[in-house]
Amino acid sequence: MSVRDPSQSLSSAPVAPDAASGAAPAALPYVHASGTTRSLHFSDKVIQSRMSTLSPDALDLEYTRMMMGFVLFAPAPADILMVGLGGGSLAKFCHRYLAQSRIEVVEIDPGVIALRDAFMVPPDGARFKVIQADAADHLRGLRDAADVLLLDGFDDAGIPPALCSADFYADCHRALRDDGILVINFHVNHPLHHHYLERVRAAFGGAMFEVVDDDMTNSIVFACKGDLLDDPAVADLKRPAVIPKDAWRQLMPTLRVIGATRELK
Repeated sequence: MSVRDPSQSLSSAPVAPDAASGAAPAALPYVHASGTTRSLHFSDKVIQSRMSTLSPDALDLEYTRMMMGFVLFAPAPADILMVGLGGGSLAKFCHRYLAQSRIEVVEIDPGVIALRDAFMVPPDGARFKVIQADAADHLRGLRDAADVLLLDGFDDAGIPPALCSADFYADCHRALRDDGILVINFHVNHPLHHHYLERVRAAFGGAMFEVVDDDMTNSIVFACKGDLLDDPAVADLKRPAVIPKDAWRQLMPTLRVIGATRELK
């Protein structure tokens, strides 16, 4: 997760190099509270996640609603795998509203996991769990394990190189079942953005499309191990019976944009 705070400069705060290794140490995540809003940060200039304590399961940031566009194609996935916990926005929404789905979240940073209670992330249980692991290593060993794979893994420097390599996207393809859907959050203004898209395309072929948010910050890419993205019924935007009405109301404005983008492809 990562969106720029519009009240701040677009440049990230510098991180001092580690005296022993010469490398920059990882920034520690922290919570900023303002009224009924809590946000997760690695620096003052970038918001990793945001939550309203009045509606903790709601998707407060637009890009998270864009990522939920997979419900247009796969409204009832049996297994959802997420890379990057952040403040748990997507995890909480899926846990509440996709009641038949099993959800596994892979998060490498124990500091982020330690803040899960501050963001009201549900406890681990039969259909929800958070595991601390390197996602690149974790996915390398998976085959046909998920119906939906959500990639939202950012640190203070952006997407770690291991999570945007050609090998990693090939591992994502193998980790998905037939007709499985990959959804990736990118920064559209990253200098390597088009290279990343080509790497996804190399793994998934032409079964992919991109949606960019209104402020031209986040690019959400959908790719499929199959042909679900070609379903013409998506344009109808009918609420699937398995999706609760209050969830559909939250997503509908964004789903209209995704449906229109898919039609134009």
